[in-house]
Amino acid sequence: MQKIVLVGYMAVGKSTVGKILAENRQIKWVDLDKIIESNTKLSVSEIFQEKGEIYFRKQEHLEFLKLIKAEEDLVISTGGGTPCYANNHLLLNGNNVVSFYLSASIDAIYYRLKEHTAERPLVANQSEEELKEFIAKNLFDRSYYYHQATFKINTDGKTPEAIVKEIEALLN
Repeated sequence: MQKIVLVGYMAVGKSTVGKILAENRQIKWVDLDKIIESNTKLSVSEIFQEKGEIYFRKQEHLEFLKLIKAEEDLVISTGGGTPCYANNHLLLNGNNVVSFYLSASIDAIYYRLKEHTAERPLVANQSEEELKEFIAKNLFDRSYYYHQATFKINTDGKTPEAIVKEIEALLN
């Protein structure tokens, strides 16, 4: 059973690309954050506020492990921090797992995030300058983990459909 795992920073298109890719391949798509929200009956922001990041990361690891071990083909869109905690990066290249790091420039991420910071617990309530600095530092800190993916695809200036075509070419 093949698992196609999409990793990368917030707002690089993991969910949008994952959904299209799964439709094209006629397999199930799952969004790791949505599974956690469904299980806890709380949004990711609420989990961070009410239970803390450590609780969230534990849930994230348990659910990611279940998905990797599932007896079905899946496209998995992870959260931005998924590969960076609980040794999840070690699961990115296991048996029947192909992973893609969807990368984007700091400016592209900033542009995509700036209107939606309230929905993202790690960047809520930051000024524009703080947000750019946070993205740059966070990308640097997470770079090692993201680069554990099988393939890297830069998403700057590309449509979700174009990114899916690149992934499909690498899978075939």
